[in-house]
Amino acid sequence: MNDQQIVQFHTYRKELGVTKFTRIGVLGAGAWGTALAASLHQQLSRDISDIPVWALEGEVAEALSQGHGNPIYLPGVDLPKMAASTDIAAMAGCDAVLAVVPAQFARSTLEALGPHLSEGTPVLLCAKGIERSSLSFMTDVLREAIPHAVPAVLSGPSFAADVSRGLPTAVTLACENEALGGDLMQAIGQPAFRPYWSNDLIGAEVGGAVKNVLAIACGIVEGMELGKSAHAALIARGFAEMTRLGVALGGKPETLSGLCGLGDLVLTCSSPQSRNMSFGLALGQGRSAEDILAERKAVTEGHATAPALVTLAQKLGIEMPISEAVNTILNESVTVAEAMTALLSRPYKGE
Repeated sequence: MNDQQIVQFHTYRKELGVTKFTRIGVLGAGAWGTALAASLHQQLSRDISDIPVWALEGEVAEALSQGHGNPIYLPGVDLPKMAASTDIAAMAGCDAVLAVVPAQFARSTLEALGPHLSEGTPVLLCAKGIERSSLSFMTDVLREAIPHAVPAVLSGPSFAADVSRGLPTAVTLACENEALGGDLMQAIGQPAFRPYWSNDLIGAEVGGAVKNVLAIACGIVEGMELGKSAHAALIARGFAEMTRLGVALGGKPETLSGLCGLGDLVLTCSSPQSRNMSFGLALGQGRSAEDILAERKAVTEGHATAPALVTLAQKLGIEMPISEAVNTILNESVTVAEAMTALLSRPYKGE
């Protein structure tokens, strides 16, 4: 939908007396999807049926529905009872949907969701990654899978455990139409969960995708015990890579220096609580990617995104040496030590 169609759609909603997003679905019940659903439930005006949650696994849907939390993806976190189901038709009638499905599985899930959404329903894309088969970001995947939906992006420095416990968090909500963005912020925001509007969807997506790959690199540095100076240098030079790619794709530098870019990069690269950093940490300690992933239930997005990111950068002629080094480690072209030596042996240049 173009901007004029969005305005017409929301004018129509207001003529019907629908001025707020009262029924918001959550598509995906991993750690982040569950945390976002919990955040919505913390708004006292919401009834349990106003926040339907779709879960892939039956045991997750059953546990959430019975008020037993999410022992698979958020163990030890107290959660409200939720209206969870494995039937994607439960999303029917939602005024908006938070799509929290891993990037490599987003297309098929969104295609299944499409028939249950009304024309003009906003879909807030919360997964951070690039589809490997097409090199597409999630907004493009959504436009192809559900042409009648309105894309938005929710991204920023946020750990699921923090959000589910109601700890203060700030994120970017990217949406082309400012009025719609304002309505969505009112619908999902609260004092401890503060969204900030941007109209830069691609900038928000680039930040979310690239930071996961860079977090693996930071984890490797920590695992190899190369020191905090190396860690800080990698974050700074990684941010330069992120910015180069984002600007080349039409993103704004100010978006990438905000919550969904630099903010998310700093958080994800600074704590083993991040799945991507903890993955890199184990790599740096000498473990194989195959063994690490075999122990995990949740998806490590940076592992899936790295090859797509590097291929996309090469097509655009964008230099991303840190991301390339991570990819060569993951595809076992070089060892961790060899990749580090290659990075440190690069020619000196201006910043």
